[in-house]
Amino acid sequence: MKLSNQTQLSEFLLLGFSENPALQPIIFELFLSMHLVTLSGNLLIILAILSDPHLHTPMYFFLTNLSMVDICFTTTTIPKMLVNIQMHSKAISYAGCITQMFFFILFGGLDDFILTVMAYDRFVAICHPLHYMVIMNSQLCTQLVLVCWTINVLDGVLHSLLVLRLRFSTHMEIPHFFCETNQVVHRACSDTFLNDLMMDFATVLFLVGPLTGILFSYSKIISSICAISSAQGKHKAFSTCASHLSAIFLFYGTSIGLYLSASAAPSSASTVAALKMYTVVTPMLNSFIYSLRNTDMKKAIKKLLFHK
Repeated sequence: MKLSNQTQLSEFLLLGFSENPALQPIIFELFLSMHLVTLSGNLLIILAILSDPHLHTPMYFFLTNLSMVDICFTTTTIPKMLVNIQMHSKAISYAGCITQMFFFILFGGLDDFILTVMAYDRFVAICHPLHYMVIMNSQLCTQLVLVCWTINVLDGVLHSLLVLRLRFSTHMEIPHFFCETNQVVHRACSDTFLNDLMMDFATVLFLVGPLTGILFSYSKIISSICAISSAQGKHKAFSTCASHLSAIFLFYGTSIGLYLSASAAPSSASTVAALKMYTVVTPMLNSFIYSLRNTDMKKAIKKLLFHK
């Protein structure tokens, strides 16, 4: 009987944002536009960094990885939602749901970890400037990114395996536009204790842990900046962190807002809005943050676009 319960489920239904047919074209055009801006903005950053030898430094190596992750992160959820709107369908297959959930966990965690690694990079650059290129050598940078990938792949696999062991009834409805882990787990007919335990552990590991590392790095950075005697030196040191700080505030602001709204009311409009910010708006704004607030990036982009 347990096996029959598992095999009966062939798909989930993604309820999306609105049941009103008149709003579907507006939602489609809005999210298609945002997705295209995210793709083009982050791709432009990657191409500008690769084409400019002056940007072949650890800081921009990590930024390239962040932009790649942002492209993959938004591509995990938005294209399926756009296809469903165009096809007038809400369905996503069971395998497709598990796959989407895995990649959402993977790239969401990678965003967090790479921001943390970038904080360490800024810490070394400002607090140990004379040894920066020795400490942040290419081997260490590659190893840090590989560690980020390894941890998050294992996390995504573990979450997916724990969901695969659950039993679901037929016609499961998810009140979001993608397969969000918490929503999928709490629609199961079987015991979800291990899943809940894993999600709580992941919250600590992927939010509290990296945030602690970021706060520690910036406490040291602020101390070093305050010790600089000249105002020009302080401004120059702070300007190298401005874009990164903006990205951190945006990421953790939306992450904490999502966690709090989901804890209070998992299916509420505020949770849907927080998910929209987290999955669509944040990757899109990251490209603007790093292209508009960073002088070197602006020069590289102009050089790439206008060959100047």
